[in-house]
Amino acid sequence: MAQHGGGRGWYGKVLGAAVGVVLAASGASVWTATAGPVGSSPKATASATPGGDVEPVAMTIAHASDKGPRGVNITIDDGPTPVWTPQVLDVLREYGVKATFCMVGTQAQAHPDLVKEVVAAGHRLCDHSVSHDTTMDKKPEAYQSQEILDAERMITDASGGVRPMYYRAPGGAFTPYSRELAASRGMRPLGWNVDTKDFEGPGTDAIVATVERELPNGPTLLFHDAGGDRSQTVQALARILPRLKEQGYSFGFPVR
Repeated sequence: MAQHGGGRGWYGKVLGAAVGVVLAASGASVWTATAGPVGSSPKATASATPGGDVEPVAMTIAHASDKGPRGVNITIDDGPTPVWTPQVLDVLREYGVKATFCMVGTQAQAHPDLVKEVVAAGHRLCDHSVSHDTTMDKKPEAYQSQEILDAERMITDASGGVRPMYYRAPGGAFTPYSRELAASRGMRPLGWNVDTKDFEGPGTDAIVATVERELPNGPTLLFHDAGGDRSQTVQALARILPRLKEQGYSFGFPVR
């Protein structure tokens, strides 16, 4: 999800659930990750993940859509949650749109039925770390590895064996190491072009206006199905999806 300042009580619960992998750190992260040189090859320092052999993918941060220049990627972060994920799924189903769900590991573990529902509906999974630590880029490589690989395992277990196809760093806190590690596990690093700011509850009209104003920046749109009251997100999606279809856009997935 996008970087947000201030206290975030919902994530306190997530962090508490993930206390075994959380380390103390300071500093803040902004979404400024770029491809760069990698000093050393990632090592799987966390617990083993399921899925057998995996096909490595590019470690550059993906933004483009597999539907081409008129494609749009809907991405949904931080869930799943029992209240809002089903409502988001209902809207996507109504308009025949597939999305990419970037799941927090502890949330996937707590709600495996919802993970399976997302997969059954034809959507894709994305690893969004265990505890949504937006300072991951300030942490040791061993910590980054554990956050990514443990979340991969949690999501894969919850889905019944379907592995995440992408990795989105919390708050965009990518590092060359984390990108290479994710790519080596077949998870393309995933960015975004349009931050709808729905997490801040700006109002449905504001969310829709942000999409319309910023879509020329690129095709990957960021929404949320967790972290608070997401009714504005559900309402905004119900307006945005048919409007973009009328304008000739197609909905796809981020390139891999």
